[in-house]
Amino acid sequence: MKLQVTHHTRYEYTPAVETAQHMACLKPVNSSCQALLSHSLRIEPKPSQQLEQRDVFKNEQTFFSLQSPHETLDVISHSTVETFAPPTYASTIAWETVREQFRYKAGSAFDPANEFVFPSPYIKRHEDFASYARESFSPGMPLLAAAQDLMHRIYSDFTYESNSTEINTPALEALAARRGVCQDFAHIMIACLRSLGLSARYVSGYLLTHPAPGKERLIGSDASHAWVSVYLPDLPGASEGAGWWDLDPTNNNDGWGSPGEDYIRLAFGRDFSDVSPIRGVIHGGAKHTLTVAVTVEPISEEATS
Repeated sequence: MKLQVTHHTRYEYTPAVETAQHMACLKPVNSSCQALLSHSLRIEPKPSQQLEQRDVFKNEQTFFSLQSPHETLDVISHSTVETFAPPTYASTIAWETVREQFRYKAGSAFDPANEFVFPSPYIKRHEDFASYARESFSPGMPLLAAAQDLMHRIYSDFTYESNSTEINTPALEALAARRGVCQDFAHIMIACLRSLGLSARYVSGYLLTHPAPGKERLIGSDASHAWVSVYLPDLPGASEGAGWWDLDPTNNNDGWGSPGEDYIRLAFGRDFSDVSPIRGVIHGGAKHTLTVAVTVEPISEEATS
């Protein structure tokens, strides 16, 4: 499937911002499930400095600097991506076996997945996460099956409610409230997995939504999305860093539970703080208004032939 994404972020400042430095994470990654066909980033006002770089997780980022006063900032990302259905690999490794692989042993080889076992700025370890997770992780249970069961339970036990949390709402607070948005559900699931000594990472991206029958797709009405990736060391290519399997607790995907062709992967990290679409430092602009409009649209074969 070919999809195009427009992600428009607009800031309005009062008073004007004098100078600013920002980092944008808006360029989709290339992976086994998708190929980036084109990408452009328009920034207004025009930055005095702009450069592309990769972060420690190999996500594509754009640094830009604004050195003159401005009352507005528009960052508009256009991407075209071809997505593919995930493979149907069979993973049967027990979750305790995977946990043991992540325990420190003198002289053992470094596994990059280790860095996603530890707490991170938005995801702290707590016994409440382990307690919630244990119902899914019975002794000898295959890790994938247990993680899928955990995903199903979060989907069933929690209520999706817009504006019920903030970006910096602690995952433990969202767990207690049993409500939140996709970011909260991803943080909670990752916290549950890490609390058991397993490796899990945060995935940011987009989801193609489908308008109601007879209704047109509304431009700008979509939103960024977030889900979870769990490390399965028995998958093909795991030793080269390809042993990750995606799970979406917000939508409770059918079958294997892995997001399909209607998902676009933007970046991954330890939690939201690593992959925020735009972050930075400003001088001035005591107050600001933020508006975000996202549109994800399929591209017909006729349009690309």
